[in-house]
Amino acid sequence: MNPDQTARTTPPAEAESLALPPRPAAGRPDVYARVTDRVVALLEAGGPLPWVKPWHAEHLAGRVSRPLRHSGEPYGGINVLVLWVTAEERGYASPLWVTFKQALELGGHVKKGEKGTPVVYAGKLTKEQEKGDGTKEDKEVFFLKEYTVFNAEQTADLPERYYALKPVPGQDRRPERLPEAEGFFAALGPAVAHGGNQASYSTASDSIRMPPLEAFRDAVAYYATLAHEVTHWTAHVSRVNRVIESRRFGSEAYAVEELVAELGAAFLCADLGLAPEPRGETAAYVQTWLKVLNGDKRAIFTAAASAQKAVEWMHGRQPPRGEAVTP
Repeated sequence: MNPDQTARTTPPAEAESLALPPRPAAGRPDVYARVTDRVVALLEAGGPLPWVKPWHAEHLAGRVSRPLRHSGEPYGGINVLVLWVTAEERGYASPLWVTFKQALELGGHVKKGEKGTPVVYAGKLTKEQEKGDGTKEDKEVFFLKEYTVFNAEQTADLPERYYALKPVPGQDRRPERLPEAEGFFAALGPAVAHGGNQASYSTASDSIRMPPLEAFRDAVAYYATLAHEVTHWTAHVSRVNRVIESRRFGSEAYAVEELVAELGAAFLCADLGLAPEPRGETAAYVQTWLKVLNGDKRAIFTAAASAQKAVEWMHGRQPPRGEAVTP
């Protein structure tokens, strides 16, 4: 079965949040190592974090967006990070991606000489296995497949909507959907206290502390920071129950949780049309992230999957469209 068919068999957004499959057998391409090495190289280069600035211009699909499939459905999990990094490196403005086959089906084609970007599809199937006593049982087997996509800017003759850019009336225009962000967080109902000059989440009181709105450069920075702290908040046992082995600052487990919050905030900001906010304390985690990622090629996949799960939980708590939430 080709990757296009596999992707249709199980909804991709659901598949990307599945548990990670076992390590690949010896001799098989190690998707984990390749993606991890790419992220490590970007962190070691000391430039912008790969999840902080994943866009260049305003496309009709949205000013800030997750990478989108040809249908407009957003990618999830590690694929978000992979495609954001590629778009940043190559300067793509379009968030839309297609397979070679999809480009043909849409009446276009991939330009000659263009190099695609590998993304992954995680799924599961059920196999019947024989037990030691001779009886049989069904066992779930996870698998990871890789397939190649191309940005819309690597194609020609697709429908116009794949290429069109919005006219930008002025520079540094603030996003217009702040009321949507306010309603989104209000629907979640976290306890948020305002004051001081630091943002944090307390596990002891299960509450968030934020500096007042006027302390931020603009409202976008406020909501982007809140997204980071709310991602921490989802770890509580009554929410997604994300286990954090150590909350000691400087520990690898603490740094991994910060990575989950960074990615969760980036995914959520993209969904809300907000620019992820670089955090001053992030630099303190980079060396620990590098240590973790170099030691475990699956760590970035696990962090992205945890971030995806947290964001999906938040989206699942939103009211039906048309119903207002009182902040």
